[in-house]
Amino acid sequence: MRLQEYWGIGPKTAELLEAELGAERAIEAIESADIRTLSDAGVSRGRATRILRRATGAAGLDLLGTGDTRDVYDDLLGLAAEEALTAHAADRIRVLTPLEGQEAAGTRLDRVDGAVDAWTALDDEERESVIAAFDRYDEADESRRAAVETARSLRTVGIGETAADGGTFARLAAVDTTALSEAADALGAVEGGFIGEDGVGEGALTVGAGADESLDSQRAELAAARRLDDAALDVLETVRGQGVRSLEEFQGAVIEYVATETGVGAGEVRAAAPDRARDETDFVTATLRSLVGELESNVADREAAVAGELREAIQAAGDDVAAAVDAVDELAFELSLARFAVAHKLRRPELVSDGLAVRGARNLFIGEGVQPVNYGVGEHSISRTDGPTPPSGDRVTVLTGANSGGKTTLLETLCQVALLASMGLPVPAAAAEVGEFDTVVFHRRHASFNAGVLESTLRSVVPPLTGGGRTLMLVDEFEAITEPGRAADLLNGLVDLTVDRGALGVFVTHLADDLSPLPASARIDGIFAEGLTDELALRVDYQPRFGTVGKSTPEFIVSRLVANASDRDEREAFRAIAAAVGEEAVQRTLSDAEWEA
Repeated sequence: MRLQEYWGIGPKTAELLEAELGAERAIEAIESADIRTLSDAGVSRGRATRILRRATGAAGLDLLGTGDTRDVYDDLLGLAAEEALTAHAADRIRVLTPLEGQEAAGTRLDRVDGAVDAWTALDDEERESVIAAFDRYDEADESRRAAVETARSLRTVGIGETAADGGTFARLAAVDTTALSEAADALGAVEGGFIGEDGVGEGALTVGAGADESLDSQRAELAAARRLDDAALDVLETVRGQGVRSLEEFQGAVIEYVATETGVGAGEVRAAAPDRARDETDFVTATLRSLVGELESNVADREAAVAGELREAIQAAGDDVAAAVDAVDELAFELSLARFAVAHKLRRPELVSDGLAVRGARNLFIGEGVQPVNYGVGEHSISRTDGPTPPSGDRVTVLTGANSGGKTTLLETLCQVALLASMGLPVPAAAAEVGEFDTVVFHRRHASFNAGVLESTLRSVVPPLTGGGRTLMLVDEFEAITEPGRAADLLNGLVDLTVDRGALGVFVTHLADDLSPLPASARIDGIFAEGLTDELALRVDYQPRFGTVGKSTPEFIVSRLVANASDRDEREAFRAIAAAVGEEAVQRTLSDAEWEA
């Protein structure tokens, strides 16, 4: 496959990658979702991420029906990547896409469940050991030796035993630890790229220092001889300074001096010396040149012998090395997803054919302490354990109620649940049933009466309802894009279209009283503000009340403004507004706040 056959790679990008990496390595980086390599080659991280998402899961991206849906998707993967154990695991998380079919999603959920079980079974000290092992692996640029060492470390803390019965980490459990130890020693002794993807192979090889004592000694002698050869005139002057009187004495002194400085035996130096020399200078230079040549030959022979032994050792463990590399990469990925699930208390959803329902759902983009909610649309069997049970069977819900009451947050939460489940990941809910969707349309409130905004919004949210696919509509305050009267008509039309096309939808609006009678398979739910706290913060019951129109209760907002007014004139102005919304209600709300005449 040529580089330009990948989505997003044009002639200029292809030329850049070929110049920096070579076509083969660039393709390998794309196929392995290696954002870092592409980024280091000069492709921006954002562009590299988009290229790799298309390369590894283009079909699944069709689920992301709007820009707002894509924003939630990006933010979810960014949040998950924060728990990654290695840079490559983070890259793989960032390029996850919705999977094609619930069978694939279920398979990934199985693997994440296994990883969660393994991670939570470790004590704190063992988890720190695992993190440290992956840190070392990351720092070593995920080399094969580092993979082998990491595999050994993981087996030491018991990860391998978790897999011994065929669980998530079965690949690691199958690796021969004795073979890994031998391979680690051999891999640590070589430098170069002679090891292929299968753990063995042919090619350039340099035996590293410490691999063989004899080779290290020979290399030291060669290095010393080269230094003398580079400074032959200094050797000449040093020996002359010893006061030798004849050429024979000079030659003997040179041999002794070279032997002492290099550690080479005097007999070996004498063998390298020429039988005849024109003068002292010729004798010194010829001796050193010949000695260097002999030592280079010795080093090459010994290096070849040691390399052969190391190659045999690595080849003997080739399958285990390859298995270790594969297992460590997969473990880094799966344990990273497990850490994400544990950190955010995610649970496995039940994948169903239709419907979307949650119990105890939380928005991942909001901090701790948020009230979990129950909600559902379509057919479902979520039962009540805490809080009301969402009705089952309604194809559309219209969500109404208080300002700052969490309506948009609930829409976003449902979007998070649908997207995570589509990628085979656990969701932020105590229980969830998630249907199979072809498109998720999440539309945030965009406050503008501009005709262009209305047109672009309709072009965004309507086409997914026309293709006959399974669509989930999550639309926030549609009325914000046009005048209220016409907005109610548009919303009625969108609700009717959603029902007619067999889609599911949740629509947030303040126009419940202006809507025409809804279809029989639609219901209205409401969120209610209940008052102000002692600190004058709005107190909201974020759990929607099913089949009830919510109230915006502006008296709470006005009450807070009256109580917090900075001076008398400002307070009088807000009191005038209070009169418009019902001063009695405002005064009642402010029973614990000072009301000055």
